[in-house]
Amino acid sequence: MPRLLPRPRLRSTAAVFTTLSALAATSLITGPSVAEPLWAAPCALTRTEAHHSEGLDTWNADYPRPARTLDAVMVFLSFPDSAPTVTPAELTADHFPATSRYFTRASYGRFRLRPHPLRHWIRMPRPSTAYGIQRDWSAPHRAAYLRDALAAADGRVDFSRYDIVYLIADPDAPGVDSDATKVVNLDGPLRVDGTDIRRVVTVFENHPPDRLVLAHETGHVFDLPDLYHRPADGKGDWDTHVGDWDLMGSQFGLAPDLFGWHKWKLGWLERRQVTCVQGAGPVRLTLEPLGAGPGTPMTAAAGAPAFGLGRGTKLAVVRIGADSVLAFEARGSAGNDHGACRQGVLVYRVHSGAESGGGPVQVIDAHPHTEACWENSVYPPLADAPVDLGETFTVPGEAVRVEVEGRTATGAWTVKITMG
Repeated sequence: MPRLLPRPRLRSTAAVFTTLSALAATSLITGPSVAEPLWAAPCALTRTEAHHSEGLDTWNADYPRPARTLDAVMVFLSFPDSAPTVTPAELTADHFPATSRYFTRASYGRFRLRPHPLRHWIRMPRPSTAYGIQRDWSAPHRAAYLRDALAAADGRVDFSRYDIVYLIADPDAPGVDSDATKVVNLDGPLRVDGTDIRRVVTVFENHPPDRLVLAHETGHVFDLPDLYHRPADGKGDWDTHVGDWDLMGSQFGLAPDLFGWHKWKLGWLERRQVTCVQGAGPVRLTLEPLGAGPGTPMTAAAGAPAFGLGRGTKLAVVRIGADSVLAFEARGSAGNDHGACRQGVLVYRVHSGAESGGGPVQVIDAHPHTEACWENSVYPPLADAPVDLGETFTVPGEAVRVEVEGRTATGAWTVKITMG
C-alpha cells in the first residue's frame, strides 16, 4: 500500500495548468528524445513519427517498457456534488486481479503489473460537472481535472514509487461520463515527488466496468495504438480492422490476446521465436499457438491433446514494403484467447507509418464470404478470419500464399509460406 506522507504540495496552480496542456491517447504527439535499440532483423519495421508507431526496431524511451514488474497507484476521486455509493475496494476488484492476470498470460510471465490501490476517497475541490468530462474532452477541462486531482492526491501519495498512475472517478457522480476513459499524454512531463509523470490513465467507468477496459488503456501506456476504426459520425462498426483479435481493437473481443507483433515489440517474444520469411521458395515452419506459453495448459481443438507448449516459433513475418509487413500467427483456445470463435493461422498487415486509430494493423479475412459467432463476436465477418487446417490462402494483392498442412502432437500448426 502507498505510504501516506505529508510532503510539499505540487507547484502553483498556474504553473501546473501551463504544464498540463494535455493530448488524448489517440492524438499526435512529438517523437521521443531517446530511442533505445531493440531488434535488428530484416522484417523489423522502423519506428516512425506516427503516434504509437508499430515500428519496433527501437523503443520509445518516453514509455515504460513492460519487461519487468511495474507498480501502479490507484487513486480514487470523489466530488462535492456526489456521495460515493461504492468503496475503493469494490472498484479495485472491478479491475484486479483480472488486469494483472491478462498481462501475466500475454507476456508468458515476463511482465507483472502490481496494483497499489488507496483505501480511501480523495475529494476533488470542484463538482464533477465543472470538468466537462466527455469522450472528446477539451484540453482546458482535461488540464483542470488533472491539476486538481494530482494536487489533491499529492499529500497522500508518493508518486515517485510508481510507474503508472490510475485516476479513478466516482462512477455515480453526475458529471462523470463512462465513455471518457482514456490515457492522457502530457506535452511535457510534470515533475512530482522527484519523478516525471508523462501520462495518466483517467478512468470514468461504470460499476461494474467494461471487460478488460483497464488492460486496454494500460496498453497505451506501453506505446500500443488503438486498432479500432472510429466512424466519422460515430455510427457504424468500430471493429472492422481487427475484429475480436487484439485487446487494442476491442476489450470485448472473444480472442483479445495481443498480436504476436505487439508481443515482439514489447519484448515478450525472443528473437528466435520470430521467423523472417525471405526468398521466392516455399518456407515450412511450425507455429505454436500464440496464447500458449511454457507450462500454460492449452485448450486444444477436439481430438487434439492439451499440453503446455515451449519456446518455439510464435510469429512469421514477410516484408512487403518499406513500412509494411504481413504477419502470420496461430490462434486458438489458449490463454487469453480461451473464448476464440475459430482457430487457425491468422494473417494481418502491419503499417508502421499509420497513426493510432488509423488502421496500423488490419486482419486479412481468409473466409471473406462467411461470418461466425454472430451472437457474441464484436465483428462476425472477421471472427472466422484464420486459415484452418488443410486450407490454402493467397493474400489479396500480394504474391504470398500460406498453406496449413497439419498439426503436431502438442497442438502446434505446420504451415508452408510461399512468396512469388
